[in-house]
Amino acid sequence: MKKWISFILLLPCLLCAEPLKIGVAGLVHGHANNFFKKIDPAVIQIVGIVEPDATVAQKYAERFNLDEALFFPSLDALLKAVKPEAVVAFSTTKDHLTIVEACAPAGVHVMVEKPLALNLSDAERIAALVRKHGIHVLTNYATTWYPTTEECLRITRERQFGTLRKVVIHDGNPGPYGRVPDEFFAWIKDPKINGGGALMDFGCYGACIMTGLMNNRMPLSVTAVTQQMRPDLYPDVEDEATIILTYPDSQCIIQASWNWPVGRKDIEIYGETGYARAIDAKAMALREAGSKAESLHTLQNQPGQPNNPLDYLAAVVRDEIDPTGSLSSIENGLIAMHILDAARASARTGKTVQLPVNNSN
Repeated sequence: MKKWISFILLLPCLLCAEPLKIGVAGLVHGHANNFFKKIDPAVIQIVGIVEPDATVAQKYAERFNLDEALFFPSLDALLKAVKPEAVVAFSTTKDHLTIVEACAPAGVHVMVEKPLALNLSDAERIAALVRKHGIHVLTNYATTWYPTTEECLRITRERQFGTLRKVVIHDGNPGPYGRVPDEFFAWIKDPKINGGGALMDFGCYGACIMTGLMNNRMPLSVTAVTQQMRPDLYPDVEDEATIILTYPDSQCIIQASWNWPVGRKDIEIYGETGYARAIDAKAMALREAGSKAESLHTLQNQPGQPNNPLDYLAAVVRDEIDPTGSLSSIENGLIAMHILDAARASARTGKTVQLPVNNSN
């Protein structure tokens, strides 16, 4: 709560501040398109872009009327020439570590698209660079900005329904085939570049949210089952994953899929005296023990709070928000990678994986 009060008090300063100077590392992630669509010039100024694929670079330059002078041959060249305050990465997941390795020594903050890294080893190296160089590395999840996600966190934090007992999280869509740009499809189904298929692509949402609900506590164990239902489309990765997390007093089931008939990002949280269902970004259903029916609510973002990743990044870089422990934080991202690594190991071996008891990062 203190971090939001601080942001609200400083909001006039943010609105009057110079735009945050950012570099863009990569354009091959499917979320890059929305990034350019939603840029507010009062908040963000793009000072440089790096994209090794000339065809992809040209596509974005033409689509968004980008000056060719913005494009640099390498991230090192961009950092030296224009000295951005932060870099946003729309690269492959594998490239996240390389980007942080370039930015951290220069004191440049980084925001990557989910998940934090290709694997736990890379995530730990990123965390070490954060500590060594005193930068922020944030991970952007679309669900972080949902009013219903924030409400689930509040309900749990304030124990509105008592102790949290079970959480069920569904994420996914009908799959990337025919739905994402070619440059994104080329690597999202490559386990050496993306780390897996649906498990990484959508299991990461549940890992992030459950870690937030549990106040950044590591689960005791991770059990996962994966399937390959459409090997003709995704021959090297799973397109279906179910992950079970256990804690001393609760359990979480994460269902990640490239086979849902519709897009899903929804949460169910069950306590001792009631439950909440985050149906989508704004619709929420509540039911208390003894009630005959759910009550339905439409939520809105809280005024004065950043409700998108770029406003949040600007506030973090300018020390107007402390991201420690948040859904975007390195602490959350590292635990989420523990979960995802353990889930892959469990699915591969058919065994439950026990995680370290020590929750310090």
